Amino acid sequence: MRSSPFIGLVVVMCLGVISLFAAEPAWVAKPGPWGDLQVRAVYLEPPENILAVVAKPSSVTRWTFEQTTINGVRSIMEKAGVETSLIDRLLGPTQVVVSGNNIVVLPKVEDLVLMSQAARSALYLELAKSPANEYQRDPVFIHGGDIDDWLAESDLGKPQQELLRKLLWRRGAALVFSDIQALLTLSSGPDEVAAVFRTITRVRSLLVELSLPLKEGRSTFIDYWSAGQLNSERTPFLVAITRRRAPQTIDITQLLPTLARRRVYTFPTAAMGLKGRLPDCHWTSLNFFEEEPKDVYLDSAKASEHLLTDFVAVDPPYRFGDVICFLERGEGLHTCVQIADDIVLTKNGESILAPWTFMLLKDVDDIYRRSADTRIQGYRLKGR
Repeated sequence: MRSSPFIGLVVVMCLGVISLFAAEPAWVAKPGPWGDLQVRAVYLEPPENILAVVAKPSSVTRWTFEQTTINGVRSIMEKAGVETSLIDRLLGPTQVVVSGNNIVVLPKVEDLVLMSQAARSALYLELAKSPANEYQRDPVFIHGGDIDDWLAESDLGKPQQELLRKLLWRRGAALVFSDIQALLTLSSGPDEVAAVFRTITRVRSLLVELSLPLKEGRSTFIDYWSAGQLNSERTPFLVAITRRRAPQTIDITQLLPTLARRRVYTFPTAAMGLKGRLPDCHWTSLNFFEEEPKDVYLDSAKASEHLLTDFVAVDPPYRFGDVICFLERGEGLHTCVQIADDIVLTKNGESILAPWTFMLLKDVDDIYRRSADTRIQGYRLKGR
């Protein structure tokens, strides 16, 4: 029997839809007491009311070299592997400003493009040592290294996307971007400026779904997510979903305690800063099981005291709700909360542009690992 042209068209359309969905990165978490989890990336953009009040960068790229001379800057660039001819251009009289013991270099976009990624990476790591170079110190992270996925839904025009790809660099294993000002030089009006700022303030989070029905271990599953009695409010729901028999998925935000469930995927509001500080990673971690936040944890000293007094240090495997702390020589660099497998809940900084997100622990590590001396230590509430 001959096939209908209509059927052929439907098949082609269905294959196109399948291809569209297949292009979205997705993976399966390692099996464990948390159940079978499917994971995808999602990109959060700050709401317009936040973007409207945040200062925008200028379109002039500035590299600040502190406590040095022109010859000192030349030496730094040579050590980074910048080609001699390019160094001569960068240190030309029209591109350098000397202010006391500080040297400010004003590279042009064409200079930035000529630099190899290896040289840019080495140079920007050096620039990142100074707070004056904020975009090298706190670059935009392309977590997962998938620049195509990161740009897929951005508002950047094609020329800006091509320039961004050329100016990526490596901070350790992470793919990052710092030359925001260069993108702004290709912006022809306020809408395109806004598009650049909206893109570079996007934050990657994870969508995590639990696949049902459970294959095994109902009691283990309930014990994991209820965290003893700390998340007992969710126990009735946990019991209910273990009884589901038809194939289906549930967003794991439904398994979180009240406060965490309310905050994940959101940005801070301006009203949250009325107490003098916006919530940070420590406030987030120590309030994880609270129904209403305790703002005493806005005080870093008191947050540290609570962690050291009421928690006990633990090694992997971590349990749901354990606090994971990044430490270096006794200094607490960051804390986040174990969710499942290598997925954590985190708020990366106090900034109003830092949302509450799910991230892979290795991606958090990319942000906060300062050196080989940085280590990770887990903490669990006593009595669990």
